[in-house]
Amino acid sequence: MTRAEAKERNRRALLDAAFQVVSRDGYRARLDEIADRAGLTTGAIYSLFGSKNGLVVALVADHLRPYYEEIERAVPAELDLLEAVDAFARHYRRGCDAPDALSGLSLQITLLDMALHDPELGGRLATSVRSQETHLIALFTGRPYNGGVVTSHQAQRLTTALRALFVGLTQGVALGLAPGADEQYFADAARALVSGPSLIDHDADPS
Repeated sequence: MTRAEAKERNRRALLDAAFQVVSRDGYRARLDEIADRAGLTTGAIYSLFGSKNGLVVALVADHLRPYYEEIERAVPAELDLLEAVDAFARHYRRGCDAPDALSGLSLQITLLDMALHDPELGGRLATSVRSQETHLIALFTGRPYNGGVVTSHQAQRLTTALRALFVGLTQGVALGLAPGADEQYFADAARALVSGPSLIDHDADPS
């Protein structure tokens, strides 16, 4: 095994261990337990990620990367905006029934709690999530809508609104508070954000 391969193996082991420990313990997660689960030392964490917060930020990026790659495959480039939003909503709802849905939601809630306890971590997590969301902004930008095409600024506003909508609906599904929220419900709610006089029609780009 080359040095690069060993480094990547150790990185992967630490991220997998961090997912388990952080999801369970949140800001109380201990580096020594994470390292022990990975079969490494805490020195490896500092060497690869710089700090506990660095490890958590890397964990979020690692968790989100395949999620956005799946979305890009689920929303074909030839769809117009409403069709793309519909496909995105249905894909998101199907994710609520995935085997790892509850563990993902648990991590999401845990990270929010950690961010509230540690503003520095909160700022770094927000930056990481925003950088990942550029994939969604690019996904919607340029699609036909209402006789024109969606601008980057419009796509950014839409992405923010969709994230807020789906986070709330997903939590409702998990807690049993939204028993009728099937794929069609998610799609209808998402389409409502862009149908008629909506946020997508107002492109007051401050730049």
